[in-house]
Amino acid sequence: MVRVKPFAAIRPPKNLVTEVAAPPYDVLNSQEAKAMAGEKSLLHITKPEIDFEPMLEEHDQRVYDRAVVNFKEWQEKGWLVRDDKPCYYVYAQTMDGRTQYGLVLCAHTDDYSEGRIKKHELTRKDKEDDRMIHVRIQNANIEPVFFAYKDNAELNAIVAAAAAAAPEYDFVDENGFGHRFWPIRDQQVIDRITAIFTDEVDAFYVADGHHRTAAAARVGAEKREQNPSHTGNEEYNYFMTVCFPESQLKIIDYNRVVKDLNGLDEAGLLKALEEDFTVREESCAQPYSPARLHEFSMYLGGKWYSLAAKDGRYDDNDPIGVLDVTILSRLVLDKILGIKDLRTDKRIDFVGGIRGLGELSRRVDSGEMKVAFALYPVSMAQLIAIADSGNIMPPKTTWFEPKLRSGLAIHTLD
Repeated sequence: MVRVKPFAAIRPPKNLVTEVAAPPYDVLNSQEAKAMAGEKSLLHITKPEIDFEPMLEEHDQRVYDRAVVNFKEWQEKGWLVRDDKPCYYVYAQTMDGRTQYGLVLCAHTDDYSEGRIKKHELTRKDKEDDRMIHVRIQNANIEPVFFAYKDNAELNAIVAAAAAAAPEYDFVDENGFGHRFWPIRDQQVIDRITAIFTDEVDAFYVADGHHRTAAAARVGAEKREQNPSHTGNEEYNYFMTVCFPESQLKIIDYNRVVKDLNGLDEAGLLKALEEDFTVREESCAQPYSPARLHEFSMYLGGKWYSLAAKDGRYDDNDPIGVLDVTILSRLVLDKILGIKDLRTDKRIDFVGGIRGLGELSRRVDSGEMKVAFALYPVSMAQLIAIADSGNIMPPKTTWFEPKLRSGLAIHTLD
């Protein structure tokens, strides 16, 4: 079972939360962050390159140093304040009338190294290294990772009871998404939450934050090597996460746009697709969204098409081969368009479904891209099955929304 603990969060006073809280570091580029950041914004800590004129490259040592200075200054000015006791916290997010309730807690790095925190994506060492530097220099997890766990009725009841009270934070962000936050201070409830995870929850599943999770585990390993009196209970063995029951989470589509047709014209592409797909031009004026698994939509030459994979083109007993991202990659991107490596090929880009299918047609109509493909979303059941089997999903398979707001809680490693 998994190990968890409460922690005394560093977080904004209630009256400053909307000024401090910010989108995650990887949602905005540096220019967007600079335009958004007010005086107290956490972006000065998570993307401190915005403080320099001209703006520095984000991996410049001066940028890392500024992050440390800013984090200290935010605490000195009272823009971030530590709670007086270790707590668990409930964090609710609302989008399009749907609310998901997560527990903010600390997970143990041993659960990652020993496989109880399960991943479904590969990580890149350069991105791990960058996140590791941030954790090391701050001695803190400034931003949480996003985990799922299999539903537990008692935990659901505890969270619901906490959320029945007036929230500590309650605001709507620039995207129209709602964020509410409650500290759980009752020690009996805290102890019970710890016991339930220890006795009944056998795994966490990384939903979003594979690089931050890996970086936290590496920092923990680094610190234990430096501590001859290491016990395993030190704060550096833990890192901050928001954990949601899997039934409340919804994965949205993660789509693809391609710059050229690999030497084919539009008619040639359509003919090549007919070997493995039933291709139909859609007459609707609106973008066509896939209606079921193994159906794709394609935008080409100002028209929307549906592509239904023919029988025998995938194996329902193969947890990776049955995924629509695998089918599209194998039968279209690789076989027809010559894209062999989704991680490195510069001819392909990825568009989160939160931007809508209109973003696909816009990028093709602009001439930037030649063709776009939309996919039916992966399910949480598929994600958990793949993580449990030890397999890895293809790159850019899952997109979770809404994103966790950064700055509602920070965990320090001492």
